[in-house]
Amino acid sequence: MPSKRFKKALELVDATKNYSLKDAVVVLAKFPKAKFNETIDLAFRLGVDPKQSDQMVRGTVPLPHGSGKLVRVLVFTRDGNAADAAKAAGAEYVGFEEMIAKCQAGWADFDVAIATPEAMIEVRKLGKVLGPRGLMPNPKTGTVTDDTAKAVREVKAGRVEYKVDKAGNVHVVVGKLSFKPEHIEENARAVIEAVAKARPNSIKGTYINSCTISATMSPPVRVDIREFSSN
Repeated sequence: MPSKRFKKALELVDATKNYSLKDAVVVLAKFPKAKFNETIDLAFRLGVDPKQSDQMVRGTVPLPHGSGKLVRVLVFTRDGNAADAAKAAGAEYVGFEEMIAKCQAGWADFDVAIATPEAMIEVRKLGKVLGPRGLMPNPKTGTVTDDTAKAVREVKAGRVEYKVDKAGNVHVVVGKLSFKPEHIEENARAVIEAVAKARPNSIKGTYINSCTISATMSPPVRVDIREFSSN
């Protein structure tokens, strides 16, 4: 049963209309607020077949104003210099054998895992544990690198990952409802542009079927993506 707050929000949005990104953020700001700082999410429905390797959509994008989320970082490395650099950059957890053992035992109290290339020989064995949780280091997302300090700083500053799921959808956090409207808009614009540019060459028809923006407890607001020339 929808709450009174949700019903009130529904009255403020036209579910059949595609709003410009700027107007969609304005509508979002008018919704009745929850008692906590809601997370803002962009959701895309893509015209891709994720089962085809040449239609996989995945990457990272830095949010101009951060995500508003505390990002806990784990760095796997044998290299003392890389470990020291990661700690100095703010990584919460740094290590090798002991961290691998903890993960194998089911520990996953972190949001992003980074690994140096030499460490990946052993870290790859965690694929079945970290993979399903979306925590596996990957060169394509900049989380397998010798420059651990740079990688840690980037994810701490608000670099987010986007990845199409099995149903052809992409969900990306773009900030908090407490952000200024223009900051929400700029973060969302950066993500939409990144996803649009990631269009696989093999896609012949419509690429982005729909895009919506919503807060944790709000209905979605449809975004007009024509200005992003993605289709």
